[in-house]
Amino acid sequence: MSGDPTLTAAQRAALRHVRAVALRDRPTALAVIGRALARTGVRHEPERLVAAIGRQGRITLNFHPDRLLADGRTVAEALAAEGVYRSQFETRISNGGLTAYLGGDRDRWEERLFGGAYQRPGVGPAERPKYGGLNLLDHPDGACPRFGSCHLRLRPEVLARTTFCFGDSHLGPRDVGTVDVVEPVLAALIAATVETGVCLGRPGMDLVALTGELLRRREVLAAAPRAAGRALDDYVEAQVHGEVRLDRDVLDLVIDPSFRGTDTEACLLAAADRYGFPIRWHAGFALPVDRVDAEFRGPAIPPLAARVHAEFARAGEPLHAALVGRAAASVVTDPGRWADRGPATDTMQHLKQLWHVLVRFGAPYEV
Repeated sequence: MSGDPTLTAAQRAALRHVRAVALRDRPTALAVIGRALARTGVRHEPERLVAAIGRQGRITLNFHPDRLLADGRTVAEALAAEGVYRSQFETRISNGGLTAYLGGDRDRWEERLFGGAYQRPGVGPAERPKYGGLNLLDHPDGACPRFGSCHLRLRPEVLARTTFCFGDSHLGPRDVGTVDVVEPVLAALIAATVETGVCLGRPGMDLVALTGELLRRREVLAAAPRAAGRALDDYVEAQVHGEVRLDRDVLDLVIDPSFRGTDTEACLLAAADRYGFPIRWHAGFALPVDRVDAEFRGPAIPPLAARVHAEFARAGEPLHAALVGRAAASVVTDPGRWADRGPATDTMQHLKQLWHVLVRFGAPYEV
């Protein structure tokens, strides 16, 4: 793993640190997994579940393709032109607050998670990890739809230079792992499933069902119609170390249907053609503006949704990913339009939360 010649010294050090922590915690994690399986009567060794993760797990990088970079290009345009997926330390964009700078919140939690590997002298922004999720249950909206309406599915070879934690890394997770020492993350996932009854965005999935899903062959999972995972707060986060190149590392690109017929679609199709990977579409999320929940992400979201719909929707359009993207772009290009709402960072944060409402409550988008 750490001998990959494409990795820098900092990236190898980050992988070694996480693997060492996972090895320390592996015996306890195996005991947790074994006890949980025994209580449910599932007759499988924990090692089979670990092997299944390496066999069928796929990393997805969820992103909003229509968000604007500092140079005015969209994310989709940059992907098509450069063929590289970049971290927030490079793009300098965020759905909410931007903390990817030396001394910022993201920098501090990366220091804890990776043992200070990326705080060494001379480490540049391009060396930082790229964040995604481990899509164990083959959800068509990706492992972490909260972070974007579209996603790249990465090739299995990328697993070897990826670290994992259960839940979001900004929360300071204790349960971390690598693909060959993933037991602590699996134990945390199982414990959360038993406690909450929610597994990777799927309410009501018990440990027996989870085990059955993980032990099926990937070909069976891929052939069956899958429901959206809608995983907003319940996922296995993945941190990919090293460059993510579209021509080398991407299996396919999965797009939200609200981008059909748009410049964003054209850019994404151009990227797929240029770098040699197929396109797929998931069902998307759509919601009538009068059905935006006032409690899920707070009372500021319904009036924002009404404003976004009134100012940016075309005739007959519901709320959907591309519509939220039009509003987000205008916050950057026409900030005076939103001045009555306070700081632009607050409006971007609320637009992010509006997207979360769409993921949680939206129906499939019909083009």
